[in-house]
Amino acid sequence: MLLLGIDLGTSSIKVSVVDGSTGSTIASANYPESEAPILSDHSGWAEQDPQSWWDYTKQAIKKVNSTGLYNSKDIGAIGIAYQMHGLVIVDKDQQVLRNSIIWCDSRAVELGNEAFEALAPNGFLQSHLNSPGNFTASKLAWVKRNEPQVYQRIDKFMLPGDYLSMCLTGEINSNISSLSEGVFWNFEKNALSRELLSYYDIDEALVPENHPVFSNYGSVRAEVAAELGLSSKAIVAYKAGDQPNNALSLNVLEPGEVASTAGTSGVIYAVSDQLVYDKLSRVNTFAHINHKHNKPNLGVLLCINGTGIQNSWMKGVTAPGLSYPQINAAAAEIPIGSRGLRILPFGNGAERMLCNRTVGAHIENIDFVHHTQAHLWRAAQEGIAFSFRYGLDIMRENGINPAVIKAGYANLFLSEVFQQSFAGVTNVPVQLYDNDGSVGAALGAGLGASAFTNRQEAFAGMKQNGQVEPSNMALYEELYGQWKESLENKLKNK
Repeated sequence: MLLLGIDLGTSSIKVSVVDGSTGSTIASANYPESEAPILSDHSGWAEQDPQSWWDYTKQAIKKVNSTGLYNSKDIGAIGIAYQMHGLVIVDKDQQVLRNSIIWCDSRAVELGNEAFEALAPNGFLQSHLNSPGNFTASKLAWVKRNEPQVYQRIDKFMLPGDYLSMCLTGEINSNISSLSEGVFWNFEKNALSRELLSYYDIDEALVPENHPVFSNYGSVRAEVAAELGLSSKAIVAYKAGDQPNNALSLNVLEPGEVASTAGTSGVIYAVSDQLVYDKLSRVNTFAHINHKHNKPNLGVLLCINGTGIQNSWMKGVTAPGLSYPQINAAAAEIPIGSRGLRILPFGNGAERMLCNRTVGAHIENIDFVHHTQAHLWRAAQEGIAFSFRYGLDIMRENGINPAVIKAGYANLFLSEVFQQSFAGVTNVPVQLYDNDGSVGAALGAGLGASAFTNRQEAFAGMKQNGQVEPSNMALYEELYGQWKESLENKLKNK
C-alpha cells in the first residue's frame, strides 16, 4: 500500500507519497511555490480562504503524481496534518461561510479572557488544562457575537484539517486531539466541554462527529478520485494538528520525549502522562495523538508566533535576492551577541507565553557605524532562540525538563547560528532528523490503516542528521539575561 501525507501549512501545502512496506518516501511536492497570503483587514487579525487550501492541495497532489514514480491508484490511505487552532465554518451544503480565522489571529483574546474569568472559579483550568484564550472555541464565539447572520447559517464548525478531510470524503468529523486544541474537551470528564459550549451559548449540534485519531474518516469521493487520479477506495485514516504530527514524525510519543519546530511559528512540544497545566495558561496542554483516558498522553505546547515569520520579514526587508543559506552563512561570520544588537521577535500578534499580550517586535542598540545587515541577521536568529529559552523556562516551572530535544532538519534549524544559539541558551542537546510534516502525516495514515504492524516498523526509515551539543553557555546566559530584561521592560509598559 502507498500512503499520501498532506501538510496544510500557513505558507503552502506539502504532500508526500510513502511506501507502506518500507516507510521510505517516494516523492514530495508543494504548492504554491511562493508563500500563500495571510489576510489581515485589522490589526491582530489573520485569515485565509479555505477554498484556496483545497485548490492548493489538489495542485500539489497532481504535481506529485506527475513525477511518474508510482501508480497513484495504489494510494490506500491518506493522512492530514494542519495548522492548529483555526476555525472553518460551513453550511448544510458544506459551503464555506467566511474566511478561516487562523491560529495567529488574536481578535478573540478578550472574549476568551472574559470566559476564563467566569469559568475559572469552577475549576475550568484543572479540567480543560487551558484558558479559552483565542483558541477555536473563542473564535467561534466571536463569529456568534459579531457576525450573527453568518453564525445562524452554520451547520458545522471544523479545524482546518477537518475541512480538507471533508473536501476529500464529503464527511465531516474530528477527533479528541483536534477538539482539545480548540478547548472543546473536558479531560476530567473525558467528554465534550458542555461548560464552555454553555457559556458561549454554542449549540452542540455544530460540533463535528468525534472519531479516534487513527481511524477511517471516510473514503475519497468518486469525483475527487477521478480528478486527482486516486482510488475511490482510498481512505482518510489520520488527522492531527501540525505540532502533534511533528512529534509523531520524530517518533515523540512517550512521556518525557520532546520535539521542537521553528517554522512560521516556533514550538516546543513535550509529551506528559500528567494533566499538566500552567496557572497563567502561558503554555497549553492538549490530547496527544495516542492519548487515552485510561492511559493519558498529553502534549504540552509552547508556541511563539514571531519566529520564522520574523526571519522571513528580515530577509524580505534587508536581503532581497539573497537565499536563506547565503544569509545564514553571513550571520555565522558575526561573533555571538551581534555586537550588542538585540531583537525581540514578537511582531506577529498576541503571544500566549506573554499572557496574550501584544508586545511587538523591537530592534535595540543599533550602531550605524559598526552594525551591518549580517549583524541584523544574526541578532534576529539569536532573539528567536532567546524567546524559546523564555518559553522553556515556563515549561520547566510546570515540570517539563527535557534531557534532549528532537527537531527536524528544516526551516530555522537549517542554520548553524540558530542551532548553536538554541542549544547554547537552553543548555539542552538538539538531535536533528530528516523529517517532514507531510511524511509524518503519511506515516500516521499507515498506522491508521494498519499498513504497519507496529510503530517500530513505521519509523524504521527515520534518519538522524546530527546532534548539536550546548556550547558557550556562560556567554549565552549573560546575553539572555540582557535580552530578558529588555522584554520585561516592554511588558511593564503594556
